[in-house]
Amino acid sequence: MTDTEVIDAKVIDTSKPHPARVYDWYLGGKDNYPVDEELGRQIALLEPTAKYAAQHNRWFMHRATRYLAGAAGLRQFLDIGSGIPTEPNLHRVAQTVAPESRVVYGDNDPIVLAHAAALLRGTDEGATDYLQVDVREPQRILELAAKTLDFDRPVAVSLNAVLHFVPDEEGARETVRLLMAAAAPGSHLTLTNVSSDYDPERTKEAVALYKAGGVTLVPRSREEFTSLFDGLDLVDPGVVWVPDWRPELAQDEVRDGSPVPMYAGVARKP
Repeated sequence: MTDTEVIDAKVIDTSKPHPARVYDWYLGGKDNYPVDEELGRQIALLEPTAKYAAQHNRWFMHRATRYLAGAAGLRQFLDIGSGIPTEPNLHRVAQTVAPESRVVYGDNDPIVLAHAAALLRGTDEGATDYLQVDVREPQRILELAAKTLDFDRPVAVSLNAVLHFVPDEEGARETVRLLMAAAAPGSHLTLTNVSSDYDPERTKEAVALYKAGGVTLVPRSREEFTSLFDGLDLVDPGVVWVPDWRPELAQDEVRDGSPVPMYAGVARKP
């Protein structure tokens, strides 16, 4: 990682919630502000399984990474919208399977940068790096990530629980297209997104709550979500609810059977 600047508290906007910090609150973290907790509590009152869903999204990342570093044989990972570090992080999972794995994280919340050291403690055989980037900047992401990753070789691109904060008109599909266009054949794309199909009325209320907090939430239907993988080959079992993606790869998951209204999928670039 290049030299890091000291994070001035004034850089962190605490006047409105940030998805990374709300997610941290859902997971029981301490790196969030009252405005993040307030939105989290409002969403949890509307959708009591919100915290459980956030945990399941994290567990999905673990399972997908085990598959990608294991059966799929990937050794390079680009995780955009990584969020505030919560052990085990993606590089921990990947480097447990393959110590030589190279991992680049990216997020746009300065508080994540303040904790980036936790994202950089990897194996001696591998490499980890952190980028202060926005998901809407795919070309910049590619340029900076190329200092650590070789895009002439397969890369696993993760955009978990991030595109549902980016409308199509702000570049959600363009980001996917450009990132995967730059990736070598054999690269994989991992996505999760809040569903608009499950309890549509309650979903509309959640969208309104996020909007009131200054955050755009973009639930997608199964068809809309699946279309994000256009041009790629979906890996079995295809597009499913988050808990249903390869549960046999689970470790240390405590499930209660509650619904998780979020789609998940992994696909390979032919």
